Amino acid sequence: MNIKTDYDLVITIVNKGWSEPVITAARDAGAPGATVLNGRGAGAANMPKLFGITIEPEKEIILNAVPRAVSAAVLKAVTGAVALCEPGTGIAMVMPLSGLVGVFDEAGPC
Repeated sequence: MNIKTDYDLVITIVNKGWSEPVITAARDAGAPGATVLNGRGAGAANMPKLFGITIEPEKEIILNAVPRAVSAAVLKAVTGAVALCEPGTGIAMVMPLSGLVGVFDEAGPC
């Protein structure tokens, strides 16, 4: 079994509908693929209401398992693609992966 240990997970959380520019930027920066999950925001204390019902903003969570050598470039690319330095646009982070199986690269399959 070929367990990869030199990978990071780039996680980007943006408003619903914003995943495509993130995926494109990540791919252009070296990310081989992406997984998009749906979510909802719950961090704001003063959430807007409609007819007395709290409106929870819908989110898209983009996961990119990338080689460690390109994770900083991917983070920079997604930050620029959706202006993450502007308030209220989203958040991105990088987490190290201690093991990864199922990614096919020049080393071959697991």
